[in-house]
Amino acid sequence: MPLAKPVALTIAGSDPSGGAGIQADLKTFHQFGVYGEAVITLITVQNTRGVERIECLALDLVADQIRAVIGDIPPVAAKTGALGNCGIIEAVAGLAAGFPFPLVVDPVILSKHGAALLEADAVDALKTRLLPHTFLLTPNLEEAALLTGAEVSNTVDMRKAAEKLATLGPRAVLVKGGHLGGDATDVLFYRGEFREFTSPRIATRNTHGTGCTLSAAITAGLASGYDLPEAVDRAKRYVAAAIRGNPGLGAGAGPLDHHALF
Repeated sequence: MPLAKPVALTIAGSDPSGGAGIQADLKTFHQFGVYGEAVITLITVQNTRGVERIECLALDLVADQIRAVIGDIPPVAAKTGALGNCGIIEAVAGLAAGFPFPLVVDPVILSKHGAALLEADAVDALKTRLLPHTFLLTPNLEEAALLTGAEVSNTVDMRKAAEKLATLGPRAVLVKGGHLGGDATDVLFYRGEFREFTSPRIATRNTHGTGCTLSAAITAGLASGYDLPEAVDRAKRYVAAAIRGNPGLGAGAGPLDHHALF
């Protein structure tokens, strides 16, 4: 049964426009009835039209934030978003090795507008240092291709990528197919089995923060006591409802409706 007062932690970057990053994560946690904690890794200057500037925090400041929150209000599940550079990845990974709770890693490499949110030389650190301590990895198609070195352009490729990524340490991998044509199908590889989660494609430009929101919703589900497939299913339905009900804010790729019911 779901826990009475679940706590979830996000370790991610800040989006001042409120559509992605820790802002989206905390809104999602709240909508799922979960108490949210947030550790900031980097600051962005962005809105629905693009990213103008990115500044990573000092790695010791990131590590100290994590120690402060888990030492006082320990989460039941946690997630990462944009980590920015090798130093922050190393700091998070060093602490994650001792986490007694599941860690969901959203390998945020590029923003919705194509801005780099992870330095090129940090990808190897992500693979070798953080993924061994990961419960669930949630790459999109481009991230899955970058992490595996192979093209990922259909559900067969998604299954191959998920299986290959699982050899790097994650207990489960969810490859997101939102950038494919047709219905939006995500492929989960968990305990040696594949499952597909599909929702109708919604014609809108307002999809800013979908990846953050999905991984946060899954984290909230895990914190609430749901097993992984059910947490993914609930998260998938929530994101579809949030896209469908988007408030149409901004002149570019607008945010989702984080008040959505599913």
